[in-house]
Amino acid sequence: MVVLGAVGLAMAGCADQSGTGTLPAPTEPKAATSHKIGVLLPLTGPNAALGHELLAGAQLALAENGTASTPGQTSALQMDVHDTAAAGGASAAATAAAQAGDGIILGPLTAVDTAAAASAAQAASLPVLAFTSDVNQARDGVWVMGITPEDQVERLVATARKEGRQRFAAFLPDNPLGHALGNGLLASCRDQGLSTPAIVYHTSSPASITQMMRELSSYDTRRADAQPGGNATASASTPATTADGTGTAPEKDLPSDLAAALKDGSDKPAAVSADGATQTSATQKLSPPPFDALLLGDTGLGLKNVIGALAESHVSSDSVRIMGPGLWAAFATKLGALKGAWYAAPDPSSRQSFVTRFMARNHHMPRPLADLSYDAATVATTVAHATSKGYPTSALTRQEGFAGVDGPFTLLPDGRTRRALGVFEVLGNGGGAKLLVPATTKAAVSG
Repeated sequence: MVVLGAVGLAMAGCADQSGTGTLPAPTEPKAATSHKIGVLLPLTGPNAALGHELLAGAQLALAENGTASTPGQTSALQMDVHDTAAAGGASAAATAAAQAGDGIILGPLTAVDTAAAASAAQAASLPVLAFTSDVNQARDGVWVMGITPEDQVERLVATARKEGRQRFAAFLPDNPLGHALGNGLLASCRDQGLSTPAIVYHTSSPASITQMMRELSSYDTRRADAQPGGNATASASTPATTADGTGTAPEKDLPSDLAAALKDGSDKPAAVSADGATQTSATQKLSPPPFDALLLGDTGLGLKNVIGALAESHVSSDSVRIMGPGLWAAFATKLGALKGAWYAAPDPSSRQSFVTRFMARNHHMPRPLADLSYDAATVATTVAHATSKGYPTSALTRQEGFAGVDGPFTLLPDGRTRRALGVFEVLGNGGGAKLLVPATTKAAVSG
C-alpha cells in the first residue's frame, strides 16, 4: 500500500475534538524501536518509473525474507511506503515515516532527497539506507548504498599497485563524477602509501583536452628529448585541483560517431603519434610520461576526444595502465581503442539468480537500481530477524556484512558501504571485457 507523505502529515496533525477547550501537547515521533520498514521513493512525477522499479526490488526481498522467525514478532514485516514526489518532498515523507512508527528508512533515490530526508530521520533516530552513490551524503546513521566512484578507484589503485604501478595521475572531466573520481584517487594513494597523484580536470573543448593532456604527460619535454642530440628546453606544467566542480552527469548512451571512433583501431594500443611532427612513432621513440597509471573519467563524446589526446601525446598502454569508471561496462564492446584498460565493477555473474527471481515476479528485466533496493531490504529483514527492537547501529554494521545481489557488502559506521568489486580488462576487437581479478572487498586489497 502506498501511503503518501502528505497524507501521513495530515493524519499526524489532527486536533483533539474532545471539547475540553485545551490543545493537546505536541506529539513526539515514536521511538525507533519497531521493525516496520519505511520506504521513501518517487512514485509520481518524472522519476516515477525508477521509483516503482526500486519498490519492486524491495518488495521481492520482503516476499523472500520478510516472514518472522523470532518469537513474539508478527507473522510478517510491514512495509510503509511514502512518495517523495508528493507535497513536501523527501523531508515530509521522512517525517511521515517517523510519525507512522517506522523503524528504518529505505531510500530516498537521489542525493538531494537524501539530504532533505536525513534531518527528519535522524531527529527520530531512524537509520537511513539511501540509494544514492554520492559519498558526501554518508554520515552516522545515513548509509550510501550505491557503488561510489571512490570505491571503484580504491579497487583499481590497489590492483595496479600490486602490478607494480607507483606513479598515478588522472585526466578527468570537470563535473561531479570527475571530482568524485579525483577525490577517490587522492584518498587511495594516501591510504596506500603512494605519492600524491597529478590530477587535471578538463573542459569539453577538444582543443583544451589536447593541450591539457600534453601538459599532464610532459609531451613537449619528452619530444625535445627524443630529437637527435636534443635536450629538453621546455617544461610542462601539471595543473591539479581538487575543488568541487559542477556539470552534467555522463551520457548514458553511446553516440554513433563515438562508437565508430572507438571501433576504429581496435587492435592498436591507446596511443599512436598524430601531432604532425616530421618523424612518425615508428622512428621517433618518446620516453614514457611521468606516470605509469592514468585514471580517466569520460564517457560519451568526451571519451572520443580524450582518446585522440592520448594519441597526440604518445601516452601508450605499453607503458601506462589506463583505468576508468565502472560506467565503461555498459559499452565495453566499443572500447577497442582502449584495449588493455581496466575498470572496477561488480561481477555480473553474481546477479543472475536475482534477475531470474525478479523476472518471475515482475515479468521484466530488473534495472540495476533494483539491486540497491533489494540489498537495502535484505539488510532490514536480516537485522529485524536478529534483534528484538528496532535497527541498532551495531547490528547494521555487523562485521560479517550481508549477502547482496552483486556480491557481499558491509555497512561502515561512517555511512559508507563497502562492496565487493572485480577488476575488468578491455579485450578489444568487440570482445567486451574479461574479469581480470575476482570481486573482493576493500579490506582484502588495501593491505
